Amino acid sequence: MIELKGITKSFGSLQVLKGIDLTIGKGEVVSIVGPSGAGKTTLLQIMGTLDKADTGTVAINGMEVSTLNERELSAFRNRYIGFVFQFHQLLPEFTALENVMIPAYIAKVPHKEAHRHATEVLELLGLADRAGHKPNELSGGEKQRVAVARALINRPSVIFADEPSGSLDTKNKEDLHRLFFELRDKLQQTFVIVTHDEGLAKLTDRTIHMLDGRIS
Repeated sequence: MIELKGITKSFGSLQVLKGIDLTIGKGEVVSIVGPSGAGKTTLLQIMGTLDKADTGTVAINGMEVSTLNERELSAFRNRYIGFVFQFHQLLPEFTALENVMIPAYIAKVPHKEAHRHATEVLELLGLADRAGHKPNELSGGEKQRVAVARALINRPSVIFADEPSGSLDTKNKEDLHRLFFELRDKLQQTFVIVTHDEGLAKLTDRTIHMLDGRIS
């Protein structure tokens, strides 16, 4: 489902990734762990097509993404990839439902269909009664669930999450972690999660340990 070969990445004279080979299968929940500076987030951004490797290849669903131009890459990302970040990054002027619908609008999904899909995803995540609320009316856990719903709206092949529970209290953190596995079981959703949370890493199907730009 995801295949990386020989990935390297430098910023100036600092080599952050030093030859990464990695394969992730459909429906896997994989965590990436390691100390700060190990290259975890850089690797996640390259897998998620938000950054480009200096050398090596990234294939998602059999598509070698380095062959795509910027317009094609943007369309591919919108269709096949979802993102969840540590801070939900919801737009404050829009309701939960409207925030979830944004990727569908970008994909040119008709309004009625986008509304229906967003409503279904919010219901799946237990947020049907919060659809009309703006972010400042939601709890931290609810905001992050809305962010997950937004990531799911276009039914992507994979969701990349960067410290998704880092800003949550213990209960909301546990709820979010449980949600990832429920989504995998219900939707065969693939998750790749960068985390410092040892509890989450232990729950995942596989843990990738990084150190000094390599998989250790």
